[in-house]
Amino acid sequence: MSTGLIIALIVIVALVVVVAAVLTLRARRGAGGGGSLKRRFGPEYDRTVARHDGDERAAARELAERVKRHGALEKRPLPSAERERYESRWAAAQERFVDSPREAVAEADRLISEVAEARGFPDGSRYETQLEALSVHHAHHVHGYRRVHLAAHTTGDTAQGRTGAFDGNGNGNGVGPGTGTEDLREAMIEARALFEDLVTPSRRDARADRDASAGHAGRAHRDGSARRDVRDGAAADGRHRSHLPWAPARRHAKGS
Repeated sequence: MSTGLIIALIVIVALVVVVAAVLTLRARRGAGGGGSLKRRFGPEYDRTVARHDGDERAAARELAERVKRHGALEKRPLPSAERERYESRWAAAQERFVDSPREAVAEADRLISEVAEARGFPDGSRYETQLEALSVHHAHHVHGYRRVHLAAHTTGDTAQGRTGAFDGNGNGNGVGPGTGTEDLREAMIEARALFEDLVTPSRRDARADRDASAGHAGRAHRDGSARRDVRDGAAADGRHRSHLPWAPARRHAKGS
């Protein structure tokens, strides 16, 4: 085999390797874009694609912007006592559902908004922003919040008689005021999944509770020591005062 032919073969092999590397890099970039967003957002990805009339690139741009705005958010710890209060309120709302399903759904909407704010998400007065942030960190369950929020903020004169409604983003499976009790029950169940996500203790919560307990113990110790100091000081002062009446008498006796 001539030297020229060997060189030509080497060049061809090198070109094939380069092309393969470029194709692999493009594939990875593609997976790191829409593919990774689809895995991260799950059903929220599909809803966003549907809202963009099937345009996956537009949906990916929107979701990537959400991640950019809210991805760095760190959830604040939720003290165990506060968590228990929220859980009690949710249990009460579920019991109320039997007699007043729409009021129970409205309470579920308020609770999720309050817990999300307590966790460090945008406050409930900015619902769309709060929902966006929740979709980044709780994408698989955020639609339940969307459903109960729609039910809680629509009037009985709108869309009467419908068995289904559009959610706030124009997608189906929302809950309108004309929907039945079963639809409201399903919305409540779906919203509960997000609520449980928000109140489930994390390692940071456990650490915060331990720190709080240690702080309470330290304060109790300091308070106890302070009280003992006060008692000891009062006793010493009392002993000192018990001798005071005798001093004038002694001085009087000396001066007599």
